[in-house]
Amino acid sequence: MSSLLSVESLSCAYANQLIVEGVSFSINEGEIACLLGPSGCGKTTLLRALAGFNTVTAGSIRMHGREFSSSSATLPPEKRQMGMVFQDYALFPHLSVADNIAFSLKSKSKSQKNDIVQTMLQLVRLPDLSKRFPHELSGGQQQRVALARALASRPRLLLMDEPFSNLDTEMRKELSLEVRDIIKQQEIAAVVVTHDQEEAFVISDVLGILADGKLQQWGTAESLYYRPETVQVAKFVGEGELFEGVCVSETKVQTELGLLEFAEPLLVPQQHPVNLFIRPADISPIVDNDGHAKATVLSREFMGDATRYQLQLDSGRTVSAIVRELLPFKVGNIVGIEVAVHRPIVFPV
Repeated sequence: MSSLLSVESLSCAYANQLIVEGVSFSINEGEIACLLGPSGCGKTTLLRALAGFNTVTAGSIRMHGREFSSSSATLPPEKRQMGMVFQDYALFPHLSVADNIAFSLKSKSKSQKNDIVQTMLQLVRLPDLSKRFPHELSGGQQQRVALARALASRPRLLLMDEPFSNLDTEMRKELSLEVRDIIKQQEIAAVVVTHDQEEAFVISDVLGILADGKLQQWGTAESLYYRPETVQVAKFVGEGELFEGVCVSETKVQTELGLLEFAEPLLVPQQHPVNLFIRPADISPIVDNDGHAKATVLSREFMGDATRYQLQLDSGRTVSAIVRELLPFKVGNIVGIEVAVHRPIVFPV
């Protein structure tokens, strides 16, 4: 699989303020990549640089080895063979669905335009809505039209800026799966910007975490979730908390949650202080037995397929526990705490 897009040491500034700094990653043909991070971290600035809308202050953007952007030159957006879906869809309100999709097909004959428009409408499952106008469509339908317009010119790379942020939760989930299938069917690569971790996991083959204008980590969803390189990445891709501890053997750490034993070695010297990142799903209240850390149940929230407990430790610290089984504990109960983490996430101090 050959590399399609290569971003090397890219920096972007706005009004002399550095927004993105030293970002490097590459995307292969047919891959869907996500740029994931909180608002203001530089995701959209980076995406607009890929599209050619923003200039770069350092580094480069290349497609198949051809330089598109550097500090000295920027290839115009229309010459990059990229399609873009904007956050607000940016459909032309005075044009029909068909005319919106055909907008970028100026060099095609009328019959060619019609054929492409019909193909795109079939692709996004809107075959009967060609004569409607954007205001007559739902949010999900507008999103599909914006996607069809971006794909109509057969781009080599599709760019999507927070494409599902204007939709409700259920529609976001449904449409992100649908869009992934459409992109894969077209056999093109894509870069999707989002602040939603679940959305990024669903749609991407690879993803990068952006924070404070820098790329914190790049890899698959599984690698970022199970092997985060920084606390920032760990917290962004999964709920959890840091617990201080001391490594007492190659598989055991003493913490305020008790003596924790792991199935895998920690690769940390004995008596060395560490920070453990532990997720709520790894913590469970149990019947109070000697030898376990104790906690008081502060709250219990039934969520259907799981129950979330808020537990207060003897130190006064509050932690969350999410359990799949039905347990008999009520608010005010004193419980033991069991921690089952097979794959430790350890940050040496």
